[in-house]
Amino acid sequence: MSVSILGAGAFGTALAISLAHKGPVTLWSRDAEQTRRMQEARENTRLPGVALPTEINATSDIDHAAQGDVLLLAVPMQQLRSVLTRYASALGGKTLVACCKGIELASGMGPVSVIAQTIPDARPALLTGPSFADDIARGLPTALTLACSEAGLGHALQNELTTANLRLYRTTDTVGAELGGALKNVMAIGCGASIGAGLGDSARAALITRGFAEMQRFAALRGGQPETLMGLSGLGDLVLTCSSDLSRNYRYGLSLGQKQTFDASTTVEGVATARAVADIAAAEGLDMPISTTVAELSSGAYSVTEAIQSLLNRPLKEE
Repeated sequence: MSVSILGAGAFGTALAISLAHKGPVTLWSRDAEQTRRMQEARENTRLPGVALPTEINATSDIDHAAQGDVLLLAVPMQQLRSVLTRYASALGGKTLVACCKGIELASGMGPVSVIAQTIPDARPALLTGPSFADDIARGLPTALTLACSEAGLGHALQNELTTANLRLYRTTDTVGAELGGALKNVMAIGCGASIGAGLGDSARAALITRGFAEMQRFAALRGGQPETLMGLSGLGDLVLTCSSDLSRNYRYGLSLGQKQTFDASTTVEGVATARAVADIAAAEGLDMPISTTVAELSSGAYSVTEAIQSLLNRPLKEE
């Protein structure tokens, strides 16, 4: 199989670097100037200091990129539908592997569902799990989940996309994998805010644990399997994202807790996901206090102090 990656941000570029050790890879960017710079300098400024292997061909020609047998979609969740719609004629009938995490605010859908709705004849899958672009690009060992409802296609993708430093575990539970990757970003914002506000590591541990309970409840509502949430795409990604300054969602929460401004150009998927989850939970009568509080905190409706009090003043209950 030939592989193309649509999206030349840090994560898409990191995947291209890892996969390039197995053979030629096409890396597509909508920005022709970015493409030119990458081809000339053999480096992406999103990953400074990491050389692009000669096996990576950077292009801004979507028709050329779409010739790949497998297309990895490394674009932000809230932009996924617009990219699919704009290039639908080139992407029809293709194997499309989403590499984004989140829930679409407008529809409440995860990335696999958005692909299936937008490109009905595509064969969708999802690559998700605990990973930072810099680790992957530098060849550090990383384990991810490959979710695909077609078992045979999942086997083929697992073999094709596993590299020397990327180990993929397979599941057919696309819903559980989608929601694990989406909801952990919400919890990371909450953990960052608690650390930024000086509440300490014990409070963070409580948020991770109770946040994981929320993730399981929400996944069960949407038809996800509990064991999927216990794996890399759920618990594994939750632990990583809630405990590292490399996480954009965690850093965003940290800035809220410290009452500092945050770079508006940085994608923070957990903000839109928290709003989507809060809306769905309210409509379904599902108890999601941390997610709802993060949504209020991110929108400015709550201060950090108010958010903390909101959670601490909840009625006592059994675990």
